[in-house]
Amino acid sequence: MSLTENLIREIDSRRDDLIELTQDLLRIPTLNPPGENYRDICDYLDRRLSTSGFETELIRAHGTPGDCEKYPRWNIVARREGKQKGECVHFNSHIDVVDVGHGWTKDPFGGELVDGRIYGRGACDMKGGLAASIIAAEAFLVVCPDFTGAIEISGTADEESGGYGGVAYLAQKGYFNPKRVHHVIIPEPLNKDRICLGHRGVWWAEVETYGEIAHGSMPFLGDCAIRHMGAVVEEMEKSLFPALAEKRTDMPVVPEGARQSTLNINSIHGGQSEGDADFTGLPSPCVPDSCRMVIDRRFLVEEDIEEVQEEVLQIMKTVEERREDFRYDVRELHRVLPTMTDKKAPVVRTVAKAIEETMGKPAEYVVSPGTYDQKHIDRIGKLDNCIAYGPGILDLAHKPDEYVGVDDMLDSAKVMGRSLIELLARP
Repeated sequence: MSLTENLIREIDSRRDDLIELTQDLLRIPTLNPPGENYRDICDYLDRRLSTSGFETELIRAHGTPGDCEKYPRWNIVARREGKQKGECVHFNSHIDVVDVGHGWTKDPFGGELVDGRIYGRGACDMKGGLAASIIAAEAFLVVCPDFTGAIEISGTADEESGGYGGVAYLAQKGYFNPKRVHHVIIPEPLNKDRICLGHRGVWWAEVETYGEIAHGSMPFLGDCAIRHMGAVVEEMEKSLFPALAEKRTDMPVVPEGARQSTLNINSIHGGQSEGDADFTGLPSPCVPDSCRMVIDRRFLVEEDIEEVQEEVLQIMKTVEERREDFRYDVRELHRVLPTMTDKKAPVVRTVAKAIEETMGKPAEYVVSPGTYDQKHIDRIGKLDNCIAYGPGILDLAHKPDEYVGVDDMLDSAKVMGRSLIELLARP
């Protein structure tokens, strides 16, 4: 029996283990924000991977956004060295999950198994991928104990809020240095027959309009900042949104609607702050002197970041020309440039071959509509041999009744295991 056949048999024999591992991970509610139970899940992974012979390191990202004594930003990096020196394959998964939201018919942290699907917040995004990578690595170690190089598995914080307490911090500390790590696979849920080469760019900004406070019964003595912001939104609807819809990309972004430039108005806050939940009184009658809007602009590899900014600034200038006493600020909150790994990169060719051997059809190449931690590996780590590949259906991420299919996890584990054979067990 060949090495690959032994690997497939070993992975299939671990089906129940894969289910239990995924359920255990889901039952640790690592909600972000605020960043709950990060240490608990790292301790769990520490016990699991140490038992499999990995040297583990727990790393707190001191001083990063959100890190505090109540919600420390913990990460784990586990490494298993081979018999001889060689290249390192690193599987990186984020351990945080988003808010549960409404509309669930299953326990969001129950890990319920129904008809071959495991339900829970983070099932597809991306604890199912984390579990699949662990099963793949452990099965590979059984059938190929004398491999060359090294395997790393990491569980990292805060991907859902930018990754600064996770992969960005580790990259700054050298954990993704190309001299240390050579191939990175991020098991994000892009479907088991797809390789995600990268993602669109993002520019977040806060727009603030100013007015003058006055008594609400005499608004003519003040200046309403919310009305000024309304004019900004109106101008965006009139000129910016149609212009963005005309911009198209050659990047293979999925879904189809994301092959154009997009803008999301993330939030608008104006006037008085909302009272506490137990406050039953009425607001005071005041004209709002400030209104803030957060925008989330996603842009294409064909666009320039300066042009992206200038489009918003031009909206503000247009409104300024039309409105008396219009005053505003635009503050950048966050920027990430688009990234896309070359199809000829070693990790891409290796995983593509493994997908075709496992699924019986060629791999599909896609680009993510939103960013993920590849941005930090690329920008800070200077490692461009990185992809996202994992089980799960992208459309289920952040939705109620999120789930991951057991068979999809097994197939993805086989792809990951075959990739380890190709990269670490071949002469």
